Amino acid sequence: MTDARWDAYREARDAAQAAEHERAAGAVGALDERDLLMLGAAIYWCEGAKSKPWRRAVTVQFVNSDPGLLALFLRFLEVCGVDPTVPTYRVSIHESADAEAAVQWWADRLRLPTDRFRRSVLKRHNPTTVRRSTGDDYHGCLVITVPRSRALYWRIEGMIAELFRIADDTRTRIDGP
Repeated sequence: MTDARWDAYREARDAAQAAEHERAAGAVGALDERDLLMLGAAIYWCEGAKSKPWRRAVTVQFVNSDPGLLALFLRFLEVCGVDPTVPTYRVSIHESADAEAAVQWWADRLRLPTDRFRRSVLKRHNPTTVRRSTGDDYHGCLVITVPRSRALYWRIEGMIAELFRIADDTRTRIDGP
């Protein structure tokens, strides 16, 4: 009875969501190299490894479980001139999952050579933790590392600093001094 009551609501919600997705997709348009540089720098700053005052690391390393975000980051590396044979890949996955299948899934999904994958990192299984990311749809996280990438890291830092400066200047103009 409850399902019957909610069916019309679910159908209307799903139709509204599909319409909004289509409208939003139409607003994106084509991405040029500048767009990819800005997007790549921003997603790296959100999800990538960053240098800290107590740990001066300047290797570009990006970790995520979303194939779309990882594909966007790989395009960013291409636009930055990183040779596709340079990055290495590593799957980080719970020990209760199939690490070899996950490596193959990531390689197939992102069209990556399996010989560029390093040994997977297995996370200890904690039986008291309730994890919903299990089963055939669980592929762990993919770690993309660009060796000898200090100059690229500095380039990303520079792009982010400029984006922050522009955002702050724009906000100051709108809000006043």
